[in-house]
Amino acid sequence: MRYPVVLTPDGDGFMAAFPDIPEALTSGATEEEALEMAKDALATAMEFYFEDGRPVPLPSKIKRGQQAVDLPASMSAKVLLLNEMLSQKVKPTELARMLDTSPQDVNRLLNLDHATKIDTIEQALRALGKELVIDVR
Repeated sequence: MRYPVVLTPDGDGFMAAFPDIPEALTSGATEEEALEMAKDALATAMEFYFEDGRPVPLPSKIKRGQQAVDLPASMSAKVLLLNEMLSQKVKPTELARMLDTSPQDVNRLLNLDHATKIDTIEQALRALGKELVIDVR
């Protein structure tokens, strides 16, 4: 997932803001530093959505004058899983039953700090009737 980010001169540096993720705000002394800080701010903001059990807004199209910050692939897959669970109103305990696993395993799936194999996320999405597609461009 590529999220558009807007860099704006701000005093002695640059402010970085994500139109789709308003919680992700940061700044840096240079454009490069602001972009690097934006990666951390985006990842941190994702944690808010997961903790609150809210759907994560998907990235909009990148417009002229905007730059992009890529969400790591594993985090992107977890965002898609969370959004699908919320859309279908499937609780972790129900998904655990569908996967014939423990609720703790599903909670780890939804933990952004836990290293999860992409195959496991794919299996969870499949249990929800979805297919995870990976594309190289």
